[in-house]
Amino acid sequence: MIEPRLQAAGRPFAHIARLHPELTAFRRDLHAHPELGFEEVYTSGRVHEALKACGVDEIHTGIGKTGVVGVIRGRSTASGRMLGLRADMDALPMAEDNDFEWRSAKQGLMHGCGHDGHTAMLVGAARYLAETRNFDGTAVLIFQPGEEGFAGARVMIEDGLFDRFPVDSVYAMHNWPGMPAGTVGINRGAMMAAADRITIEVTGKGGHGAHAYLTVDPVVVSAHIITAVQSIVSRNVRPIDAAVVSICAVHAGDLGAMSVVPGKATLVGTVRTFSSRVQEQVERRLVELSSAVAAGFGATAQVKFERIYPATINTAPEAQFAGDVAQALVGAHNVERNMEPSMGAEDFSFMLQKKAGAYLRIGQDARGGAFLHNSKYDFNDEILPLGAALHAGLVEQGMPLAAKAGTTQNRTVSTAT
Repeated sequence: MIEPRLQAAGRPFAHIARLHPELTAFRRDLHAHPELGFEEVYTSGRVHEALKACGVDEIHTGIGKTGVVGVIRGRSTASGRMLGLRADMDALPMAEDNDFEWRSAKQGLMHGCGHDGHTAMLVGAARYLAETRNFDGTAVLIFQPGEEGFAGARVMIEDGLFDRFPVDSVYAMHNWPGMPAGTVGINRGAMMAAADRITIEVTGKGGHGAHAYLTVDPVVVSAHIITAVQSIVSRNVRPIDAAVVSICAVHAGDLGAMSVVPGKATLVGTVRTFSSRVQEQVERRLVELSSAVAAGFGATAQVKFERIYPATINTAPEAQFAGDVAQALVGAHNVERNMEPSMGAEDFSFMLQKKAGAYLRIGQDARGGAFLHNSKYDFNDEILPLGAALHAGLVEQGMPLAAKAGTTQNRTVSTAT
């Protein structure tokens, strides 16, 4: 039997800690059977099976293709409150380089970001909440497909998620190997950056490499564009604003044709920002610089700027509340309330555009030194009861039962805009 070494306060943790062996077995089964976005057939089936065994009141499948939603009503629903908890389910298209018995059984697929653990933690919360129902309102458990680049959150919303389950607020958490196990991080604003894709098509005039003076070389033009756009952040964006512009791929010509100057080149990269103002500023300067540099060489440059994921911005009251719940669980010294935002991206941002809520990080240690999206990564099963208890605490404290007959406890929440 696997015994959790981490300890935390409160009845939810004590209750869920007893389920640790089951949650670990469930998580490792998901790890061994990874699935990409919108292909989570096995995973969704296992979630459905687990929720049914937990005794939740309703199970809805097929929301956002392979998404699953579980509904649990509290001992009372007089408050009319509805609170959402979200876990992502999909894996990554990468090969796993581990040798433990629960390693991926699928070549080229791996749970390299811990979504198997996120799913298991929410299942643990479902088990506890369905057994105790120590809250006044309705808990909506959202098992989301396609977070890794497929915008599964947006697809679930477009498929009527919040029309069918009009939650007042919604919360999610992600494991973070850079934090010690037993700690929680959050802040009252941006947690993750917007992720945009940029494609720059440079068109010149091809020809023979021995007579380059007769060409307009798009490779040379591309090199100057790559250098020029590095000035956007350092010379256009205010130092107090965060932004990243990275050209990550270049394609031009044929490696087997050493003496052929190609007619076109393509640059692909990413832009990361936290505010729409900076995002628009970077897009404008990319177009201006690329066009001007190309024109100076007699070439042209077309910039395509695709907004993939918006920034993940916590609403302040919900971030404060989530921090309070975490503090009651692990103590003030284990909660970082002013966590530095990450320039990575997260599609929970789509949910936070529609609803008030907060995104948390739960520490898990970098096991074997492997961070997220590393071929040696594995989720730390020791934090399963802790994450599940944090989910449960958000429900119980966000929708508390009346302290005594005739009284009601209320918590002020904001309205997302």
